Amino acid sequence: MQYKVIFTPKALKQLKKLDRQTSKHIYNWIMEKLNNSTDPRQHGKALQANRTGEWRYRIGNYRVLADIIDEKVIIEVFKIEHRSTVYKIKR
Repeated sequence: MQYKVIFTPKALKQLKKLDRQTSKHIYNWIMEKLNNSTDPRQHGKALQANRTGEWRYRIGNYRVLADIIDEKVIIEVFKIEHRSTVYKIKR
């Protein structure tokens, strides 16, 4: 079973805000490593505490946060940010 990657509108907006080279690097990494992957958990790390069930993928100085939905065989990317701000709660 191969997982399909989908992006939320917020994640796409965050990806477009990055400079072209970084954006292309992150997008290509996601498509190469996660899209059509049989085990997306091998490339990432499960988050803990109040983010249980979410996964993070490290791409240079950026982090991609995603939900892995096994029932639908989908990886939903919902946040792409620099590592210094990705985990901060916005108020």
